[in-house]
Amino acid sequence: MVSEDPPWPELGQLVSLIVQQRTSTRAELARITGLARSTISQRVEDLLELGVLVESGEGPSSGGRRPTLLALNPAAGVVLAADFGATHARLAMATLSGQPEVERAVEIDIADGAAYLLAWLVDTFHEMLEERDRSAEDVRAVGIGVPGTVDFATGTVLWIMPGWDGTVVPEVLSKHFDVPIIVDNDVNVMCLGEYWSRGLADEKVMFVKVGTGIGCGVVTDGQVHRGANGAAGDIGHIRVMVPHDVLCLCGNSNCLEAVASGAALVRQLAAEGLDVRHAIDVVRMCQAGDARALRLVRVAGQRIGEVLASIVNFYNPSRIILGGALAGLEDNLLAGIRAVVYERALPLATRHLTIETTALGDRSAVLGATILGVHGALTPETISNWVRKRSVLS
Repeated sequence: MVSEDPPWPELGQLVSLIVQQRTSTRAELARITGLARSTISQRVEDLLELGVLVESGEGPSSGGRRPTLLALNPAAGVVLAADFGATHARLAMATLSGQPEVERAVEIDIADGAAYLLAWLVDTFHEMLEERDRSAEDVRAVGIGVPGTVDFATGTVLWIMPGWDGTVVPEVLSKHFDVPIIVDNDVNVMCLGEYWSRGLADEKVMFVKVGTGIGCGVVTDGQVHRGANGAAGDIGHIRVMVPHDVLCLCGNSNCLEAVASGAALVRQLAAEGLDVRHAIDVVRMCQAGDARALRLVRVAGQRIGEVLASIVNFYNPSRIILGGALAGLEDNLLAGIRAVVYERALPLATRHLTIETTALGDRSAVLGATILGVHGALTPETISNWVRKRSVLS
């Protein structure tokens, strides 16, 4: 039986220490926290009875009885995740260890607006929960990636397209899920997905998305670098040298995105009288061997490489991962990027640099959104809150 009125923040802190792998035994918890062993034993028994922790085997002996190891129970709740793209959405429900249990991929139109799509998202999340005999009470956090600028601190969408501007996503979803709701730019979550899912710990990773637009996410020491106002990584609006001025949607001229993105290539090919509407059409033309499309993609790769060469000198990443609709054109886009980066960046900065395409394909963003949710679910404060709720429901 759970002890009467236990100190919830203290329980949350104990679970957090185990999650952070700073400890895994009762004795170590007592040593780190300074609490009496009898107190620790009672708190651990509370957490075991609530199903928050599980005993996961025995540790090595230090001369006496082998200690019982403690671990977070991955079945103690779930996180929900969503990746919104311009024309698609991928949703997931995962354990607290980040292991997906349910995934769904559907076609959408981001132009349908936040009100419609977030209502659809809530309905679909509930369907996924019911599929595994779960309910909203089992949800510990929600992670979401969107294809636009986001104020990370508030989860406010600052720019995607009409129907989204100014939407405070957590405010909408919190009416249905009383948990942390974390929203970020899609490229940031793609980078996070690659970093954690592929075990790239200790690496400094950049994820460059080349699709309709161009963006970049940066992860260092397991943390996304967002900058002072969330604008870090917006390489699509770095000015490049081109023969003629090209106006960008941001109002400036000759931005990388205006001359080398999927939308830019579509515009250039359409100007030659070709029936091209989306970045994927450019990919199909290249795969069919169309010389005009191949030439434009090679030039785009060179221009992206010029920008990345400067960033490599400044940031010195260990890995650059290319994703997005055009990423599959390795013989043209990736080759062009590599050639320029290795030619123009300093040898010391490229000595151990890997430049590659995504290993996760179109799942990197939803996996990154899952990681956002897991991180949000496992803070001491969040753990304290859901342990308290679990006690009431038990």
